[in-house]
Amino acid sequence: MCGIVGYIGKSQAAPIILDGLAKLEYRGYDSAGMAIFDGEKINIEKSVGRLKVLENLTRGGATMPGFSGIGHTRWATHGVPSDVNSHPHFNKNQTIAVVHNGIIENYIPLKKKMIANGYEFVSETDTEVLAHLLDYYYKGNPLEAITKVLHRVEGSYALGILFSDHPKEIYAVRKDSPLIVGQNEDGCFIASDVPAILKYTRTVTYVDNQEVVKLSADELHFYTVDEEEIQKESVTIDWDANAAEKGGYEHFMLKEIYEQPKTVTDTISPRIKDGDIVIDELNMTDEELKAVRRIHIVACGSAYHTGVTAKYILEGLCRVPVEVDVASEFRYRNPILEEGSMVIVISQSGETADTLAALREAKSRGFKVLGIVNVVGSSIAREADSVLYTWAGPEIAVATTKAYSAQLSALYLLAMKIGKVKGTISNELFASLLEDLKKLPYQIELLLGQKEKIQKFANRYVGAKDIFFIGRGIDYAISLEGSLKLKEISYVHSEAYAAGELKHGTISLIEDGTLVVAVSTQPELYQKTISNIVEVKARGAFVMAIATEDNVAMEKAADYTIYVPETNPYFANSLAIIPLQLFGYYVAVGKGCDVDKPRNLAKSVTVE
Repeated sequence: MCGIVGYIGKSQAAPIILDGLAKLEYRGYDSAGMAIFDGEKINIEKSVGRLKVLENLTRGGATMPGFSGIGHTRWATHGVPSDVNSHPHFNKNQTIAVVHNGIIENYIPLKKKMIANGYEFVSETDTEVLAHLLDYYYKGNPLEAITKVLHRVEGSYALGILFSDHPKEIYAVRKDSPLIVGQNEDGCFIASDVPAILKYTRTVTYVDNQEVVKLSADELHFYTVDEEEIQKESVTIDWDANAAEKGGYEHFMLKEIYEQPKTVTDTISPRIKDGDIVIDELNMTDEELKAVRRIHIVACGSAYHTGVTAKYILEGLCRVPVEVDVASEFRYRNPILEEGSMVIVISQSGETADTLAALREAKSRGFKVLGIVNVVGSSIAREADSVLYTWAGPEIAVATTKAYSAQLSALYLLAMKIGKVKGTISNELFASLLEDLKKLPYQIELLLGQKEKIQKFANRYVGAKDIFFIGRGIDYAISLEGSLKLKEISYVHSEAYAAGELKHGTISLIEDGTLVVAVSTQPELYQKTISNIVEVKARGAFVMAIATEDNVAMEKAADYTIYVPETNPYFANSLAIIPLQLFGYYVAVGKGCDVDKPRNLAKSVTVE
């Protein structure tokens, strides 16, 4: 969640840190701050609110000269958003400054210990405990003090640390919260995510759990928590730097909606070879895939919704039972994993805390895990036994669009691969599915051409208080994501329901003028869904339908219909979700919401 940027080198640090923090605004935050060493002491400036406040306060960094520093955007967990609770935090003599992403779970007993030793706390945060602990253990050797602290704290953290009497060094630490370091000819960097430093370097190293990094202007040194130096390999980021910029679009979200044809193409094309599906990085033989008897899919948010879709596809095409779990529930329900089970975890960032914990839970029980992730080198990518990458590139808007589409595409490929290996898909069906899969990018382009039509309709519902989404089967999974897109960026209350459940209580919420979005892409369920539409219209609802072009009966049943091109029903989500993403986007724009940075939300949820 939060964001960390640090720099040490030949250039002024503050402008670089501000620029890096601006690239991390998508992660969600409520305050920002910087600590810069000016040659004599560490100076801190911080403020509640948007990063622009800090930029104005420091005149773009001009009032904070110095060649080393750390910066932070905070998303409040312990203590309300305020100037005093903002990061960085000082020790008592203001000689050590710390920024922190994550949560220190045992901070209360540690705080009591520090108070008993004469330390005074000025904030409500768990992070201030770290600053005082570092002070307590510091005897002139930063690495020694840091490792002693790490042996005593519990929880998740990524840290950036300055010591005033070691002005030519900054330190970075990581446990269960993402952190990278980078280097160019002018200096070294720390960051929570690649976009923060992509402008300055493409050479980065992923910091692993319980590792400490010492950065100087021209060197990186890595250590274990036992102070043993280790060697690490850097990687080259091949993202287009412009991919992390708006490129003329009003919002990142709209840009990323329009990038979906390319995202789907990039995800599926390299895996289709000579009329077959070849996933080189899957690291599983045909025999291993054939032996899969049950599949557990674990994810959060939109990734969970792709898992719900995948359940219908995998069970339908592969005839394998599938369970889909919200990651935050998976490890706490003591799941039953039987021999022959395959565990799939899905995450855009590859750092989602609950999903990562579920991966570790499955591995601790001796089960292999397949990770579907977007970020090469992320924690899930490194810890999973097999990886299926979604080549979506950087996704900046908090509300996912193109990463969601890439995850769906990856799951289609996986289902078809397993189905063919198991013999549950005939050669004729496989060839037909492959042709429909290759058409998806073009069909998404066609749907994007309808944006003006969707925008006009969305403008009618800017003032809506409640909107309901209904569907059956895969259409229910589509409804889940459509509802989430709307509520998370527009703050309009919306809910998704399996259409057959309407009569079991939900229909009492329908009144005159209520908008109901009915998704109907599954031919065997057309008539059932139309019956549900009739039910809500009888109670005053206005119905917008998302239907396939062959569903001619929908024209009479719904009040307003958006048609999507025909495709194999298993792939319908990739098309039906496009108008729903646009609908949510334009309702949010009409309300004047901060589309890319919705309130209270963060892009990468790295705490429980």
